[in-house]
Amino acid sequence: MATHIQQPIIIQAAGNKPKVIEEFIGRVNSHTEQCSIARMNSPEGWQEPGQTPEFDEFSVVLRGTLRVTTSANVHDVHAGQAIHNKAGEWVQYSTPFEGGAEYIAVCVPAFAPDTVHRDSI
Repeated sequence: MATHIQQPIIIQAAGNKPKVIEEFIGRVNSHTEQCSIARMNSPEGWQEPGQTPEFDEFSVVLRGTLRVTTSANVHDVHAGQAIHNKAGEWVQYSTPFEGGAEYIAVCVPAFAPDTVHRDSI
């Protein structure tokens, strides 16, 4: 049976500046554990703590540039590009460039605060 998601739910974001997370599919809005799908709007200069999540994360940048720092590289992912970060690997997301970024994040399994494992601040 199909489930029509009428609207996203705003989720509290981590980081040094306010960021809007609109969860369409996930543990909060649709009670889905298999994956989560959210639209992110991150302001210029936003940065969250590093993390070592238990889920794969796929990010598709719609506008601006998302910086994705891993233990091996720094990736500047521009509008029209995507990146896949694998479970168990350290990663840090930020939007240091003018205008910030808007992107879609898909987590498999769904994002959960107890499985993201953020670095201590």
